[in-house]
Amino acid sequence: MDFAFAFDHLVVAARTLDEGTSYVEAILGTKLSPGGKHARMGTHNRLLSLGDDAYLEVIAIDPNAPKPEHRRWFNLDAFTGAPRLTNWACRTDDIEVALEAAPAGSGTPMPLTRGDLKWQMAVPDFGRLPFDDAMPALIEWYSELQPPQMLDDHGFRLSRLDVFHPKAEQLLSDFPALNKLHGLVSVLPGPEKRLIATISTPGGDRVLA
Repeated sequence: MDFAFAFDHLVVAARTLDEGTSYVEAILGTKLSPGGKHARMGTHNRLLSLGDDAYLEVIAIDPNAPKPEHRRWFNLDAFTGAPRLTNWACRTDDIEVALEAAPAGSGTPMPLTRGDLKWQMAVPDFGRLPFDDAMPALIEWYSELQPPQMLDDHGFRLSRLDVFHPKAEQLLSDFPALNKLHGLVSVLPGPEKRLIATISTPGGDRVLA
């Protein structure tokens, strides 16, 4: 199966949007841009450009939104503790074909909109993606503009993303498309699932985890 596949964005989850925003802004030394609300998920976010083809998202449950009938994405219904980098997302030009090649449990495509943005994301039935969320969320954009083109670019870039998991080799075997990200994303064995992003900033490299 052949499909386009590329890194799309980082996801920092938090109990509240303000808490997550403060965490990221303190580490990176910049202000995040306004995002918006996701009515079907009962969440809201703020964003940061990582260049013309990538971005960072801080996301949390919107306390003013009704609780959806389904589980929220990025396992937010079970989120506790301090803000942290919990997920990552990759875009494709054919989400159905990508899901056929992905590990079982990678989600069902859900059509979504926010303002001028239109996309589908594969949302897992039980909130968590395979391999304890080490597997990236899959997204297919349909709008002409995507978040990276709509955000002010202040010179922040993702230098590398290290994805650690005890079954890293199995993840790579189950989803070989990840090898297309070599040079930017490394899937590595580790004692537990953990994401570590190195971000180049005007003030030097900073690490989000």
